[in-house]
This record gives sequence, structure tokens and C-alpha cells, in this order.
Amino acid sequence: MTLHPAPFFPEVADGPEGGAAHWLTCADGVRIRIAHWRAEQEKGTILMFPGRTEYAEKYGRAATAYGKRGYAMVAIDWRGQGLADRLIPDRDAGYVEKFSDYQVDIAAVLEAAEALDLPKPYFMIAHSMGGCIGLRAAMSGLPINAAMFSAPMWGIQLSALMRPTAWAVSWASKQVGSSAKLTPGTKAKTYVLAEPFEGNTLTHDPDMYRYMQVQMEQVPEMALGGPSMHWLHEALVETRDLAARAAPELPAITFLGTDEKIVDPARIHQRMETWPNGELVMVEGAEHEVMMELPEIRDAIYDQSAAFFDQHLSNGTTHRESA
Repeated sequence: MTLHPAPFFPEVADGPEGGAAHWLTCADGVRIRIAHWRAEQEKGTILMFPGRTEYAEKYGRAATAYGKRGYAMVAIDWRGQGLADRLIPDRDAGYVEKFSDYQVDIAAVLEAAEALDLPKPYFMIAHSMGGCIGLRAAMSGLPINAAMFSAPMWGIQLSALMRPTAWAVSWASKQVGSSAKLTPGTKAKTYVLAEPFEGNTLTHDPDMYRYMQVQMEQVPEMALGGPSMHWLHEALVETRDLAARAAPELPAITFLGTDEKIVDPARIHQRMETWPNGELVMVEGAEHEVMMELPEIRDAIYDQSAAFFDQHLSNGTTHRESA
């Protein structure tokens, strides 16, 4: 793979020194972006799979934390967000043609990790939508020794009344050619600039909320608003399909805040109860962004997840798709 330098914003990432970004051209021609940070006395590399609306620089502080614990990191701008190619004319609407397209992005990232000679073994941290994408990848044999999931989107939190409506409206929008429009009730403006810290659903830490706001203020081209109806329908289909599949034979630890309001906690409990090498850690008082919560919360998560990876440095196994 040929790597081309891409814009990188260390002043907003606040990550380890020496971070850099590259453009990757995926097998289907879509251009995505990665950022990577090295660490001293490296044990391995974390493949950081962000959530919907996110971008590599959002994980600069996490890269610092894991770097101190011996892990390099590579983070991705998924297609349709960050500085990766946007897929529809409306840059504010989250969109992907098919959720399986994100696996094409992962294939490019793995090639890039090899080209950059990032240290092995690989581990995965997958947040929110990234947790959905990462679960599919793990089921399909992603070459990692262990995984950490952060509030994974294995289901979307909807009321019993709203769930059939979401299915119906998102499906109907595809039939009438309006699926690229924003999902009703969502905004074109990115969440952290549209909503004040008070009452937000992401974190209790005002400093981390401001960290995200500054990123959006200083690099507005990375911002993304609400999901399109097409994205919603594809997400509902993908999470339903994943729920019907057995967990992979992969060591995994999942962190979920007790104040979660975005993804479906029931789906996470159901999945982890049947994961043979899995552990669910409930994070008391945390909201959706468990790695961006109050310092004592996020430091405990960094410690516990890095220790978990340390336990699996010598696995050397590749996990194949579950039946």
C-alpha cells in the first residue's frame, strides 16, 4: 500500500509527540484517513475504531494514556465522516451505503499498519458505532489478540413505541428516494456544538466536553451532524443480524456506563452474557463516552483495559467467523 501524508491537527489532538496522518485509498476507491502515534517500549498496537461522527484526533488523549502503558495506536476516520470522503452531497448527514463497507476500511487500515511497521500484536478498542463494526470484524477473523468495547452499538436505544416507527420510516425513505435526509429529530449541527455541557449525554467531565468542542471549532471540516435515514436503516439491519450470531472465540472486555442513553444496554448485556471469553464491566456514574469521563473513571478504564491486553500479548491466534 502507498501511504500519502494527510492533514493532521496535533494542537487539538493533544496526543503524544510525533503523531502523523495518512490518506488510504480503499479497495473500492473511497479515500479514508488514519492517524497514528508511537509509544516508548511498545508491546503492541491498538486499532482504534471510533464511533459515528468521530475522527482520529478525538483519541489523541487516549493515545497518550495507552502510550504510557506501552501501546501504539492507529485511529481511523471512517468513510463518510472526519476528513474521509463524504458519500453524499450533504456533508452534515451521516451516511454509509452498506455497513459492510466499513470492513473495506478496516482492510485498508491493516495494510497501512503493516506498511508503517506498527508493532504487533494488534488489539482493538471499539467505541459505539465502532463497536458494531468491530464486532463484525472480530466475527470475521480480524487479526487481533483481544478486544475492548466501549459502549458498543450492538443496538440503538429506542422506546418500544419508537422502534417500529424507526424501522418503518427508515425503510420507507429508501423506497421514495429520500433516505439521504437527516433522521427526524436530529440536527445538522454536530452534537457538542449544538448542545451545552449541562444535560449532555456524553460525559460528566466539562474539560473533556470542552476538548471536543474546541476540536470542532478549530477544524470544522471534521464535523458531522445527525444520521441520515439510510444510515439508520442500515444500522438497524446490521445490529439485528449481529445479535443473531454467536460471539467469537476472542478475549473481550466491555465497558458500559450506568447512565448510558444512546446505545441499547440490553443488547450489550445479552451479548456479554454469552461471550465465552468476555467480561462486562459496569462503570458507575458514567455516560456514553466512558474513556472521556471524569479523570478517576477514565484512568481506571485505561488501567484495566491495558492490563487486559497485557494478559493476551502471547495469544497469537486468529479468530474465524462464528457460525
